[in-house]
Amino acid sequence: MKLLNVYRSEPNDDTKKLVEIVSEGRDCESFDLNVESPDYSALLDKVFSVDQTICWW
Repeated sequence: MKLLNVYRSEPNDDTKKLVEIVSEGRDCESFDLNVESPDYSALLDKVFSVDQTICWW
């Protein structure tokens, strides 16, 4: 199962631990929205190429 982790802000230690738990044994990708100009087209491509997307705040 492919998983996409989308970060709204820089992940703290708790978020990093949760990501580690839910990502174990999965093919994972990540996308950062906390950059100056996120590439939303690339985000859409990633969302439609994975089985599950999780957004982290």
